[in-house]
Formats: sequence, C-alpha cells, structure tokens
Amino acid sequence: MDPPGEPPSRPLRTSRFGRFDIKASPYLYVAPFFVIFGIFGVYPMFRTLYMSFFKWDLVNERTLGHKFIGLDNYAKLLDDPYYWNAVKNTVGIFLLATIPQMILALLLASALNKPLRARTFLRMSILIPNATSVAAVGIIFSTLYQRDFGVVNWVLEKVGLDRIDWHASVWAEWVAISSMIDWRWTGYNALILLAGMQAVPRDLYEAATIDGANWLRRFFLITIPQLRPTIVFVIITATIGGLQIFDEPRLYDQNGLGGEDQQWMTMTIYLYKLGWNQLNFGRAAAVAWLLFVVIVAVGLLNLFFTRRIASSEDGRR
Repeated sequence: MDPPGEPPSRPLRTSRFGRFDIKASPYLYVAPFFVIFGIFGVYPMFRTLYMSFFKWDLVNERTLGHKFIGLDNYAKLLDDPYYWNAVKNTVGIFLLATIPQMILALLLASALNKPLRARTFLRMSILIPNATSVAAVGIIFSTLYQRDFGVVNWVLEKVGLDRIDWHASVWAEWVAISSMIDWRWTGYNALILLAGMQAVPRDLYEAATIDGANWLRRFFLITIPQLRPTIVFVIITATIGGLQIFDEPRLYDQNGLGGEDQQWMTMTIYLYKLGWNQLNFGRAAAVAWLLFVVIVAVGLLNLFFTRRIASSEDGRR
C-alpha cells in the first residue's frame, strides 16, 4: 500500500504505455497521408522508372510480355527532334507565363494589402479564375484569339494594328497559351504573397515612413526582402506546375495534338502522344522521368540564385 498522504502510484505498465502513446501518436496521426502518398505517388513513380527500361507492350502484355532494352528509350529520345521541340516549347511557354505572373501577383497582393473597402470580397474575387473549369477557360480563350472573329484581333484593329494569326506563329501561340495560364493562376499566387505581406511587422513600414521613404522604396527595401521565403515557395510551385502544362495547350489546340507543325507541343503532350496515340509506354515513361529531371534542375537553379541574391544583400548590410 502507498504511504498515507501520497497519491496512489500508477502501475508501471500504464506509465510505459503513456510514454509510448506520447511518442507514437504523432506518427500515427500523419501515417494515413504517407500511406496514401506511397500508394498513389511513390509507387507509380518508381513503376514508371521501371517501365522506362523496357519496350512496354500494354496491349499484348499477357501474351508477349515486355522486352528489356536498358537505356535505349532515353537514347532515342535524346536523338528525337520532336522531343527537343517539346522541351523548347515547354520552357518558352513556362518563362513567358511565369515571369509576368510573378510580377502581376506581387502588384496585386500589394494593392490588396492596403486598407480598401470590401477587401474580403476583392480577395475572394481573385480566386474566381482558379475555380473556373479549365475547359471553359480553353473555349473562351480560343474564341478570343480567333483570327477572323476574335475579340483580341478586333481590339488590335481598333487601335490601328494588323490582325495576328494566333495559330500560325510560334510566338503568338506562346503568348496566347501563357495568357491563359496567367489568368488562371495569378490570383492564386497573389493570395499566397498577400498572406506573406500581412506577416511583415508594421513597425518597419512606420519607421521607414518617418525616415522619408516613399511607397516604392518601402516596397523594394522592406516588402520584397521580408517576402523572400514566400517568393521562393511561389516560384518553386510555379516551376513544378508550369513545366507540366497540359490542359491549356491541349484545349487551345484545334488541329491535332501540338498543332500541325508541333508548334506548341509541350513535354506532357508529347508524353501523351507516345503513350496513348502510339502505345509506346516505355518511351513515354522515359519522357516522364526526363521531365522530372528538368523540373528538379530548374528548381535547384531557382534555389541557387535565390541564395546568391540573399547572401549578396546580407553582405551589403
């Protein structure tokens, strides 16, 4: 028995179970996500890597099986001019869409960070493009960029410019597809940047105002440096999504996948053509992994330049 005046001691087994519960429960709470991610994310990823080393016949899989060919799929892709054309289109559309998107998102977030009337309504409204069906966006923008009856060419004629055949020029097609991407995702990125801006201490702005700094100097000397982690996050997510663009160019396409001369065939559309049009799933899997390498390389490049800029700014201070 316990001495009088002291609380009863708990059994040793219960105390051990309590310690185990405290240590293990956080992992049990997050385990469902990792189980689902492993089944639907990690396994398909490595399954695709496995397929990329084979001549994969999905139609006759049970009768003929698959033939191991090593790195032959990758070698043929690197010698394929259509693959390099897809890489060029992907990178071109990505840069043409991402750079204006980041600038517009920063300006929009800065405007919404001011004391405006109906701020909640305005902040919710900029998410409408992101919530709109991508099929509807594709139909609308294809109509806007029609050569003979499109609204864009009508406006160009009103200001004294010539009509543009938006389906004949590579640069015109890139601009049209990039505008679709920017319209859908600028508001989403602006809200993320706005959340970062609201975390910046107001004392910094007040001190800068007292020192005589105008809004432009405050924006570049306070807002941008304080937003650096948020900007890095937005750029990396935009890189991952921008290099995998499929919906916008596919819906813009009216003359076959990628255009008659493959003018706007991206890497994902090229992957789709190899897999589902030509049933060459081994080479399509190789395209998927080469795309993964490109995304990782661009992401690391972004991280490198961001750290260089941050270190140079810290050195000036």
